[in-house]
Amino acid sequence: MLEILEASALAAGQAIMEIYLAGPSVTYKRDASPVTDADHRAERIILADLAAAFPDIPVVAEEEVAAGRVPDIAGKRFFLVDPLDGTKEFVKRNSHFTVNIGLIENGEPVTGVVYAPALGLIYSAAAGRAKKELVENGKPAGQWTTIGCRRCGDRPMALTSRWHNSPETVSFLTDQGIEDSEAVGSSLKFCLLAEGTADIYPRFSRTMEWDTAAGDAILRAAGGETLTTAGISLAYGKRNQPDDSDFANPWFISRGRA
Repeated sequence: MLEILEASALAAGQAIMEIYLAGPSVTYKRDASPVTDADHRAERIILADLAAAFPDIPVVAEEEVAAGRVPDIAGKRFFLVDPLDGTKEFVKRNSHFTVNIGLIENGEPVTGVVYAPALGLIYSAAAGRAKKELVENGKPAGQWTTIGCRRCGDRPMALTSRWHNSPETVSFLTDQGIEDSEAVGSSLKFCLLAEGTADIYPRFSRTMEWDTAAGDAILRAAGGETLTTAGISLAYGKRNQPDDSDFANPWFISRGRA
């Protein structure tokens, strides 16, 4: 499965980069978030690949959900797809955007692929092993490296959202005595935790499950965790929530090894 997901992410990334170089067409959703022709084209590629390879596994994809097309996932494992995470980064021609494909089983992210086409990096995880590889001209360079979270030292490095930081995040860092932080876009924050270049990612603003599933799978396989502010492992497949929409995440804190 993982090889198929990796190949699909690479194909979607190639399509994204073609539009990135040519200049995207941008529209806006009801929540004022941008969406481009790259989002739609990449999602079509991934959906076709998943349907061909895994016809019995439902797929919850960002733009499909926005169009009102949500499959039945009750009691099933399912994919979560964000074809272009970090659309604001993409539109502003920043390199921090990713393709995300995650597999959920029993509410947990167990397999994930995150591809950052503009950076030439792909991360993936399955069966408790996380890895990364360089990508050159849209193809893996041929040398996967196993990655793992580092143990947090006396001076932890925090990652924050570039576009969705919040006063609560600033207060958390202050309260925890964390002085070093870096703003990073998209699901790359999970990957940086997973490869041991940062220690903690507090997210006290809105995210959706397709934003986090693939990166969270990689982080957990690398020895890290993602907990809600109540200290509970972040769950996936959240439907009929009394205080929020389907697939919306609560605030959470992702971290490497304590």
